[in-house]
Amino acid sequence: MMLLVALPVGAQSPDGRPHIAKEADLPRISYPVSGTAQELLQMPKSRFLQFAAPVEADMRKIQAQYQIDDHTTLAAMLEAEVNVLVLRGGHDQEALDLIARIRSLEDKPAEKLTADLGTEVFLRARMAGGGASEACPKAEPALYAKTLQGLPWETVAPAVRELRMRNQVVTPSFLAGMVDAQIGPALARQHALTLGDAQFVIDIRGFLETMAPCKAVVLPVLETYMAAHQTQKPDIWAAREVTLTDADRLTPVPVAIWDSGIDLQLFPGRLYTNPSPGRDEDPHGIAWDVFDDRTHGPLIPLPADIQQQYAEQVRLMEGVGDLQNGTDSPAASALRARLAAMSPAETRAFFDTQAIVGGYAHGTHVTGIAARGNPAIRLAYARMTYDNGNPHQPPSEALSRKSAAAMTESVAWFKAQGIRVVNMSWWDRPSNFEKDLADNGIGKEDTERKAMARHLFGMERDALYAAIQGAPDILFVTIAGNNNVDNAFEECMPSSFVLPNLIVTGAVDQAGEPTGFTSYGDNVAVDANGYAVPSVVPGGATVRDSGTSMAAPQVTNLAAKLLAVDPKLTPPELISLIREGATTSADGKRHLIDPQRSMALLKAKMGVSTQAMMQ
Repeated sequence: MMLLVALPVGAQSPDGRPHIAKEADLPRISYPVSGTAQELLQMPKSRFLQFAAPVEADMRKIQAQYQIDDHTTLAAMLEAEVNVLVLRGGHDQEALDLIARIRSLEDKPAEKLTADLGTEVFLRARMAGGGASEACPKAEPALYAKTLQGLPWETVAPAVRELRMRNQVVTPSFLAGMVDAQIGPALARQHALTLGDAQFVIDIRGFLETMAPCKAVVLPVLETYMAAHQTQKPDIWAAREVTLTDADRLTPVPVAIWDSGIDLQLFPGRLYTNPSPGRDEDPHGIAWDVFDDRTHGPLIPLPADIQQQYAEQVRLMEGVGDLQNGTDSPAASALRARLAAMSPAETRAFFDTQAIVGGYAHGTHVTGIAARGNPAIRLAYARMTYDNGNPHQPPSEALSRKSAAAMTESVAWFKAQGIRVVNMSWWDRPSNFEKDLADNGIGKEDTERKAMARHLFGMERDALYAAIQGAPDILFVTIAGNNNVDNAFEECMPSSFVLPNLIVTGAVDQAGEPTGFTSYGDNVAVDANGYAVPSVVPGGATVRDSGTSMAAPQVTNLAAKLLAVDPKLTPPELISLIREGATTSADGKRHLIDPQRSMALLKAKMGVSTQAMMQ
């Protein structure tokens, strides 16, 4: 019924268990599923528990046999166990004990207090009612209010906003569409789920059991709590900002945005122009299509039907951002109403369309952040054409060979053009290749797909590493990632690379507190604002967006400004100035960039006063 793959024994924990030090070391397990994603969510609970029981057993077996080094991976297993116990009933205290263990694994202050908060309150309310099987326990509203009042608002505000947003927009239909978008392609071809996908489905079914039935009574409690404590967090970034002007003695700095392209019309007078472009080059950059063949144009082309929807989709993007940061706005209200009326198929189409529009807008949004306050920046693009199909195109050795060559050629182009800084707000990992193989029905079973994925990913990773290493005069700025995981555990590229001309950035909010989504790692050098960051999208609209994709160009912005003042700086010197200028959080875990301090350090080293430099 399932396949459990034996692992080679590596380093051992004190109790003799081998370590799982990388995601690739996790056992690959398949669970046959005869129906669709929607049928999984809607089947009777007794039948769903038959599906979930072997998943639960395997997760416990893995934890017993191996020492899992990554806390996020371990917490995800425990959370799925919690949801199985919730669905089964009669094990509420055991589930609460697991929630306490999950919180002990969390490193971020908000999650330490609020992980699985909705499930915890549901369980306590159910226990207060004697374990009755009513859809929403009667004690839930009062207990929810009491629990919230015991939490420090300044710490848990982001998590509470997230809970509010979920209760505002999530419906069973919405969840069915989201699950179909995530696992539908692989399920249709493999008729089976991986361990990770099985955990995902169990968590969604648990949400439907605990939070969905209580939305009507929980949402007013959250609204009341937020209204009583709604204070705007201090914004530390405005005071740290450096703004250069044409009056400053600046040197033009060529900066490349390696992304989905740029709406060039939004950055007049600040474009890099290739003095002698070749046949496959544009005046302001280079471009690659979805098959990694050379193409032309500064932006990914939008399909005709989505071009017609573009203005509306941008408003929806605004609504998504406002819902995420707890802002009541017309865009947020319109999005809530729209999501509430969607069928599962319409929800999947919404996710698919937003992925396309989001990818199209991504590079321009990143560029607006990188270029802010710097008239000396000269922007070039290395346009990638994101594969936003669902499923993605089938992975192959031929395609990975072309992707590796495209990355190598892109870096060679940066070198030939004298680019000084490259922003890379993107990432990839072996598990993405495994998913794409499964979604396209490639490979007979999970172990074969794992081996294929590692081979294909390795071709691209090695090419990118060698290309960056071979461009020591260019500073590459990249993201930690948005999955709240250790980038080394997931072997992400390029964020797991350790190179003297690469700097990895994590995301914090406007007050410098960690975001719930930011990934981490020993090589994450600095943190920058990645929460509800305003910037432009193609066409000129301003949208607030969140992600480490928004944090990395803050570092690119600072590096370009330092180079505008002193163009002789090398990448290691730039990294040193950026890191030395950063302020360390009280717990020592975050290093918040401070452009003012980094610029002051540069001027001190140059022996020039701040006032003299700006005259």
